Amino acid sequence: MSEPTPVFDDLCEESSQLDLLVGELDEEWWRGGTPAAGWSIAHQIGHLCWTDRAALLAVTDEGGFRKLLEEASAAPATFVDDGAEAAARLAPGELLGRWRQGRDALLGALRAAPPGARFPWFGPPMSAASVATGRLMETWAHGQDVADALGVVRTPTDRLRHVVRIGVRARDFAYRTHGLPVPDEEFRIEVTAPSGDLWAYGPEGAAQRVSGPALDFCLLVTQRAHRADLAVRAEGADADRWLDIAQAFAGPPGTGRPATGGTA
Repeated sequence: MSEPTPVFDDLCEESSQLDLLVGELDEEWWRGGTPAAGWSIAHQIGHLCWTDRAALLAVTDEGGFRKLLEEASAAPATFVDDGAEAAARLAPGELLGRWRQGRDALLGALRAAPPGARFPWFGPPMSAASVATGRLMETWAHGQDVADALGVVRTPTDRLRHVVRIGVRARDFAYRTHGLPVPDEEFRIEVTAPSGDLWAYGPEGAAQRVSGPALDFCLLVTQRAHRADLAVRAEGADADRWLDIAQAFAGPPGTGRPATGGTA
């Protein structure tokens, strides 16, 4: 792989850091609310548990995953959330154990995947690295909900490179899911990593530009903070529109978060 830090190792570390936040919580905290309306901490971990196991099925049992797709097609709007809801009803210790077991099994299967292999998903087929990148993005985003619920400020790391990459690559999807025409020209995206490095995408001379801290860009594209509270800036009408609709996740547009009144 081309990443300076392999995405499999980064996924393992991101999961471990979230585990440190929830591993010792009591029942009251598990059932407490998070910034996602109607979702407790148990729902957040339940969602990760369910989707990790769905990804494991895709990587290890293509036929079994096809059956899962058939089930999903019968209730596309609620299928994934129903899985999270069922997992959230488990006792905290059982849910924690299942999440740990499932994510470890998935990571092992991804590391063992043959080079060039592609696996089915709810969208286009993905490579092992792409599966891991998607799982890292979700783990980080739902981990942010958990951290916010607990009042914890997490130290950002350069593992955010994977979330940034998904957010950039999902630009066209964000336009389409809002029924908007996709801009013909590429954007220039420049974000500053927690380490101070500059991560850049797109042609240097592009008229449409987005810049800001990587953390803020990730909070924006995962819709974990309102644009008004972030130091992400756009140059050009198309880039400005994108910052209002950006999403790094599949599915319909999310509701996002309300502004807190503090512009970064």
